[in-house]
Amino acid sequence: MPFEDAQTVSGARYIAESFQALGVRHVFFMDAILRPTLVEMEDLGITRILAHSEKAAAYMADGYARVSGKVGVCMAQSVGAANLAAGLQDAFLHRAPLVALTGRKEAMLRYRNAYQEVPHTPLFSAVTKASMDVAEARELPHLLAQAFRMATDGSPRPVHLDLNGLGGEVLETGHLSHPALPDAALGALPVHRPLAPQAMIEAAAARLSAARRPVMVVGAGAIQAGAQDEIRGLAEACRIPVATSLGGRGIIPTTHPLHIGTVGTYSAPTGNQLVSQADLVIFIGCHAGDQPTNVYTVPAQGTAIIQIDLDGQEIGRNYPNVTGVHGCPRQAVADLSRAVTANPAWAAWSDHAAAVIADWRAEMAPHCRSDARPIRVERLCRDVSHALPDNGVIVADTGYSGIWTATLLDLPHPGQSYLRAAGSLGWAFPAALGAQLGAPDRPTVCFTGDGAFYYHLPELETQRRWQIPLVTVVNNNSGFGQGVYKVKSYYEGRSGSPEEINRFGPTDFAAIARDFGVEGIRIEDPADLAPALKQAIAARKPVLIDVVTDIHPRAPEAWTPPA
Repeated sequence: MPFEDAQTVSGARYIAESFQALGVRHVFFMDAILRPTLVEMEDLGITRILAHSEKAAAYMADGYARVSGKVGVCMAQSVGAANLAAGLQDAFLHRAPLVALTGRKEAMLRYRNAYQEVPHTPLFSAVTKASMDVAEARELPHLLAQAFRMATDGSPRPVHLDLNGLGGEVLETGHLSHPALPDAALGALPVHRPLAPQAMIEAAAARLSAARRPVMVVGAGAIQAGAQDEIRGLAEACRIPVATSLGGRGIIPTTHPLHIGTVGTYSAPTGNQLVSQADLVIFIGCHAGDQPTNVYTVPAQGTAIIQIDLDGQEIGRNYPNVTGVHGCPRQAVADLSRAVTANPAWAAWSDHAAAVIADWRAEMAPHCRSDARPIRVERLCRDVSHALPDNGVIVADTGYSGIWTATLLDLPHPGQSYLRAAGSLGWAFPAALGAQLGAPDRPTVCFTGDGAFYYHLPELETQRRWQIPLVTVVNNNSGFGQGVYKVKSYYEGRSGSPEEINRFGPTDFAAIARDFGVEGIRIEDPADLAPALKQAIAARKPVLIDVVTDIHPRAPEAWTPPA
């Protein structure tokens, strides 16, 4: 029976009931952690996804959190804590709300050469907002709620709870008397956020009004705040071009005439060129780190900046000459739109930007239509774009998967989403499994390379076990394509075997998928690609499409301002 009707409740039941109250529908874990709690979760209808590695469990929780806006939960026993911590790096860098739970040695076994013991706090300190030790069951009502509160507040990021007992059993077997459940609102990103003061809005409006070539650079924080309509409204009302970081991709349709692409190190040349030409850059929910600014050169230092962010610590961190707007990006953009009148010069500026983008698209079109064999990745990106449903989700890996999809894979519909790896190779496949579980009614496609897919290939079994209807597209070129020519340049003028550094395979991943019980399709003829993608997505079942591609074509190179 629910514990609120009882005199006392076990720690295991309390954790399970708390997760239910917080809206947790899935937990991702490696055995053996909180086993009695997992039993209680089944009774409460919480799905328990056993992964094949701690990192995969963390990546699944990350994808789940990003697409759903809810807190993702991942768990591992004491000896798996180091692996789980490593899996939180991507969520930390992207600012995704996760709560990670690990077991730890009991007090009398600590610092005595106990089997499998290493201190956990140092492992988690770099990739979490906090790493908190939970010694007794009576601490659970305070620290569990605090972990979820911290994970979602301000800049969302992971929080770690280290539970007493190798698998948390000391807490599970403890008892609590009439404990309170956590507030349900803590289980998801906040609906109500601090509002930017009117004086800040007015200062930003005055600065924007004085510009002749303004541009917006939008990041993941704007998506987390649900500011899509407000940003599109400001862009259309004032004719302001919109660039995005990878995390902000999809904030407006990529085919919109005001969209100028991603900016920074993972961009087409035109995105950086246009942002560099702007005389005012409006960063919205974007941390302006080295990737979206091409190592702080786009825009140039000294460019006029308006920075809108929920986290005041980010305002002015990387650029001087900033007019800061500290508050909810959704509200701030709406207020800014009402406070500013479009400058007639902005229409000519936006027309120029649209013409630059149109020219670049025309230049790339022959590659996107190419019938070459092996298949060109530009063609693969085009066909995935055409096959993705109006409400579809793309989950892209890092490296070339990120660059190809950020520059050549279109998201023409407002209901589509783009999730990207923040740097962890191999993240995309398990993250996409989590994303599909977090948004079960939205068809999800994973875009990964063969080098990345090798990392978590065993999760095909997890996909088959739970019949997760994810479509995984493997860009299979038998190597790490991004580094081929760089490695080759190091061999210039000398003999040797550069292929030993970044070539492998060939591997038939479709055959491997079939061995795991997932439908596998191998594509070598580009004419077969579009029908296979459309049929696989429509089937709503586990499918892997192994696309044999050419390793030699280069992804678009980011433009860098002259020194």
